[in-house]
Amino acid sequence: MNPRSNKWGWLFAAPALALLFFAVILPFAVAVGMTLTNQRLLSPNEVDFVGGENYARLLSLGFTEIPLKLDEGGNPLVSSAGEPLYQSLREIKPSPPEQASFQILKAFDWGDKRYAVLAKDPVFWRALFNTLYFVALVLPIQLCTALGLALLVNANLPGRTTFRTLFFSPVVTSMVVAAIVWTFLYNENAGLINRLLGLITGQENLAINWLGSEALAMPSIVIMSTWQGAGFQMLIFLAGLQSINSELYEAAKLDGANAIQRFFNVTLPGLKNTLVFVLISTTIAAFSLFIQVDIMTNGGPNDSTATLIFHAIRTGYREQDVAYGASIAVVYFILVLGVALLQNKLGGRRG
Repeated sequence: MNPRSNKWGWLFAAPALALLFFAVILPFAVAVGMTLTNQRLLSPNEVDFVGGENYARLLSLGFTEIPLKLDEGGNPLVSSAGEPLYQSLREIKPSPPEQASFQILKAFDWGDKRYAVLAKDPVFWRALFNTLYFVALVLPIQLCTALGLALLVNANLPGRTTFRTLFFSPVVTSMVVAAIVWTFLYNENAGLINRLLGLITGQENLAINWLGSEALAMPSIVIMSTWQGAGFQMLIFLAGLQSINSELYEAAKLDGANAIQRFFNVTLPGLKNTLVFVLISTTIAAFSLFIQVDIMTNGGPNDSTATLIFHAIRTGYREQDVAYGASIAVVYFILVLGVALLQNKLGGRRG
């Protein structure tokens, strides 16, 4: 390699490398250093080095049996419905003793006994599950929607320019504005969605609590996020579709392949690199879910829509525990990086 050309290459890359260092690498290093302290916002106390205490608090899990409540005669107590009553975690003598600072993350029955998974920060584990749940829902729905729209727009149909504009318009709409509008649409009593469903089903006073139900809140956010983001992936898929050689489709037709066979044997292989890019970029965007949750549900009900980013920002800025919030952010970064590298590796193998 010519040393002079190598020198010019580094020179031209220097602005981008400097931006990467000051905007990504340096802030991440500062955040990692902050996680090893007990730093808080607007606190008069001196900052102390605490080592891995923040990570221990964040990731610690435990397990215990929850005994039945007994009366003075040693007989199990039951509720008015005839169900057995169990002791609260405060009533249980922790074993081992260090579990005294734990809270119940999930309780379940096994046979005639009840057990509980414990965590020092149960909200973190709920937020992690909610984040993975959102990603698992939104990825296939949004990618299939975007690919379907791209195929529709790529077809020689009249008005496809208008369709392209309509499908892409939610992308350029502010997420804050879109979240507020969808909050009104989801309103339990006066929302347009309930009104339309009421007209379809014939129930005039239909009142589905979309954002107030633990079972419906996250799927409702998934629908809104798919509507807002599918247009961007549609354009990327459209560019990939238009880069496929049309002679491949003509050859497939001559071989007697129908539309479905052409899609699986010509279109999808031709979109391989596009699919890998869209999958990775959509996954990263899905893991960073925050604005919709902050505006539409504020993490509720009962933390059923709290995500890792929402929990990190709420802890770091609203509760002013910036060191612990930074610990959540570092774990989030490692998780997203690992998932992105895994997707890229699996996508490369399929080629």
